[in-house]
Amino acid sequence: MVTAIETARKLATSGGHLYRVGGSVRDEYARRESHDLDFAVTGVTAEYFENCFPGARQVGKQFPVYLLDLDGVSCEVALARNEKKAGAGHKGFDVAFSPSITIEQDLARRDITINAMAVEVLTGQWIDPFGGREDFDHGIIRATTEAFREDPLRVYRAARFAAVFQFAIEETTMTMMSDMVAELPQLSVERVWEETKKALGAVKPSVYFRYLRAVGALAVHFSEIDQLYGVEQPLKYHPEGDAFEHTMQVLDAARRLTDRHEVLWSALVHDVGKGTTPRSKWPHHYAHEIRGVVPARTLCERLKVPSQWEGAGLFATEHHMKLHHLDKMRALKVVNLLHDAQRSALGVDGFIIVGLADERGRGNPDLENLYLERVPSKWKTLCETVNGRTVTISAKGEKFGERLNSLRAAWWSEHVNKSRT
Repeated sequence: MVTAIETARKLATSGGHLYRVGGSVRDEYARRESHDLDFAVTGVTAEYFENCFPGARQVGKQFPVYLLDLDGVSCEVALARNEKKAGAGHKGFDVAFSPSITIEQDLARRDITINAMAVEVLTGQWIDPFGGREDFDHGIIRATTEAFREDPLRVYRAARFAAVFQFAIEETTMTMMSDMVAELPQLSVERVWEETKKALGAVKPSVYFRYLRAVGALAVHFSEIDQLYGVEQPLKYHPEGDAFEHTMQVLDAARRLTDRHEVLWSALVHDVGKGTTPRSKWPHHYAHEIRGVVPARTLCERLKVPSQWEGAGLFATEHHMKLHHLDKMRALKVVNLLHDAQRSALGVDGFIIVGLADERGRGNPDLENLYLERVPSKWKTLCETVNGRTVTISAKGEKFGERLNSLRAAWWSEHVNKSRT
């Protein structure tokens, strides 16, 4: 097994240097587990590197980036480079390579200061020319240099890192992000979606969407969410404020309950129908759950979200209001609804999480709903107790399902509705 130290020593014989860069350096400083292990090389040519390490597999089409197994892990190793903006979008760059390019010059092209640090493999020396450690200590997301403006994807990346670390984006960087909004439509939706998916997994994912809105970027790819801003709701039920604020609180409440991304996506889109309510009808939003299906589907299609996520989001959008009356519904209707939820990508567990988050996203993150909270376990017990193996049903096909749900409704009425807390 080739080690990073051995590789660094081999490069050093010809004046080369090997640096660990990127997420692993940042995460080491943050004392977080890291899944990235990337390296940068200075002081040698691509030809020399390839001759020294014939097992390296080049993966960069425009510049020398290689996959190399180090310490038993497949790592990305890139020769230090300079970049200069040459066109629009995420890929419009002229890239220059030279053994004379320093690690500091290479780090200068990186997006934010906490990502612009390196550790020399042989000596363990920290290279931090832009104050990444200080910014991390103060909880700041800051553009490394003015070169931040050259890649519009960095608008989403900065917002994502703010959400992941719960940091504040400093004002000059916010201004840069605002200036870059015009270029955002040129990004591939796959890249936008990748940043969004990572942001949804943050401890407080609402930070991502709040910053996108603050710099004027939310409307570009998330217009259905942006349209919720300023939409009034009945104060009796929504003391937290407008529909956008409610959605952000619901999203964070859902994240406290689960890390399932399809459930978090469902929490995000569940109320998009309120953005279609005519202003004259405010603050009420009758049938918004039905009207929300079309904009939810449009958003999913625009971002090319996975079909499983889309199905979960559409189900939550259309049916979430029923959860607020579940304890008052007839047992058969409850069983039919939960049966449909179980068949969806949400499952009963995910569907109930959306309902609980919807209630807690009203300025009351600790609100309890004992009936909803016990539904998943009761549903599981019901399915184990009343099924095709435990009861005899002579009917087949569709009639079998109807009869089974009828028997399950009787069980639900006896074991859940009669013991309501």
